[in-house]
Amino acid sequence: MDYRSGTVGRVFAVRFDDGDDFLAELTGLIRKEDIRNGWFHVIGGLREAGVVTGPKKPVMPPEPVWAELATVRETLGTGTIFWDGDEPKIHLHAALGHHGDTLTACVRKGTKVYLVLEVFITETQGIDASRPWYEKGGFNRLTFG
Repeated sequence: MDYRSGTVGRVFAVRFDDGDDFLAELTGLIRKEDIRNGWFHVIGGLREAGVVTGPKKPVMPPEPVWAELATVRETLGTGTIFWDGDEPKIHLHAALGHHGDTLTACVRKGTKVYLVLEVFITETQGIDASRPWYEKGGFNRLTFG
């Protein structure tokens, strides 16, 4: 384990509307506001998303199991924001439900909002951290400076 402490910076309340590309627009906001690290909560709906439901086997590096969600899903999730060089890296896990069937997954791509998605972003300050590529694990891993 490794950790650092910091303080809370700015707080953003964000609304994404029906049809918005959630991850693309969130990344754009992170760039525009220069949010270097933080966490966020998501509540609302997605009409489609590419998600990872886990590894095929518990090995390093993991081979992800992908699922493409093409039906409306109620969405409740939490994520973090750290950068790899000039690129913000979003890590979002969410419970995605439809008619009582819930899938928990890492939301990765192709996100289209259904009706509305509300997001609260809390920026953290005083933590020298990034999410560079971790060769051994095959993923971008939180790293402290």
